[in-house]
Amino acid sequence: MKFVDEAFIDVAAGDGGNGCVSFRHEKYKEFGGPNGGDGGRGGHVYAVADSSLNTLVDYRYSRRHEAQRGEHGMGSDMFGAAGSDITLKFPVGTIICDAETGEVLHELLVPGEAIILAKGGDGGFGNMRFKSSINRAPRQKTPGWPGERKSLKLELKVLADVGLLGMPNAGKSTLIAAISNARPKIADYPFTTLHPNLGVVRVGPEQSFVVADVPGLIEGAAEGAGLGHQFLRHLQRTRLLLHLVDIAPFDEAVDPVAQARAIVAELKKYDPALHAKPRWLVLNKLDMVPVAEREARVKDFVRRLRYKGPVFSISALTREGCEELIKSVYQHLQAQHRSEQPPAEIDPRFAPVGGEGGSE
Repeated sequence: MKFVDEAFIDVAAGDGGNGCVSFRHEKYKEFGGPNGGDGGRGGHVYAVADSSLNTLVDYRYSRRHEAQRGEHGMGSDMFGAAGSDITLKFPVGTIICDAETGEVLHELLVPGEAIILAKGGDGGFGNMRFKSSINRAPRQKTPGWPGERKSLKLELKVLADVGLLGMPNAGKSTLIAAISNARPKIADYPFTTLHPNLGVVRVGPEQSFVVADVPGLIEGAAEGAGLGHQFLRHLQRTRLLLHLVDIAPFDEAVDPVAQARAIVAELKKYDPALHAKPRWLVLNKLDMVPVAEREARVKDFVRRLRYKGPVFSISALTREGCEELIKSVYQHLQAQHRSEQPPAEIDPRFAPVGGEGGSE
């Protein structure tokens, strides 16, 4: 399925039905009085977060979504039926914005979460609503209220715990295939990844995390060069970034340190908050370096980059060092999760009496 992470749609809730002017006409009931009913409510347009979806492709070619209008009121005290609602299903992580102002209206972050995108108009009043002691035969009615109409921009940011970033052909797709259930396209030329890939990494029973692989970045990505800039938004919700670097490029003129610095600079240009996220250095393609030279090359790289954070040396192809990497990532995510949890409230029945020293 084609991956689409942006779409524009128009939604229109149903108009309310009009009220009715009617009078009771029965034998021997010369002045039966008004019996015109109210119009029915227009249908609402709902949005629901569906965890089984991972793309907005359904809305790329289907832009207009309109709910049914309410039925008009009728005689014999009969109210019009409400219009049918419609429900639009979106992937979890979809941001719904006003297409004209860019204002964020909703974010669907929880599977099954439902919101009203456009509210249906209320039905109009029939003439039975206007009956009074001084107006026994009212001929007033009101039309139904119009339903809401909106032009919306849909933007999908995938929900992942860990994001992979790096230059094209750094080995991101090979790594996500080695450690997770994702099966992206892998080839020996750059830009084989054309859309984000999500994979679930199993660390143990009921222990897992989600990793996202986006197309490789190049220098100038923040200004629109290459493909990666289109998908950098998918890294904004991650809790940890793994910066993959090809430690043994085929072209001897390529400097891995310069490439690593270029990636960091592009992150800072694109979004300072993304640049401030925890970022670990992962030196890949260790199998291309002779065993006797590995330690020295890694130390030289870290020294020249002046990097102070965690460093992992791996080979995604042979899976050397991958086990240690995923265990460290899982432990970091768990520690981060515990630190974000609010402190547990103490039941007043079990709270210490008399301050820290207890009762005297």
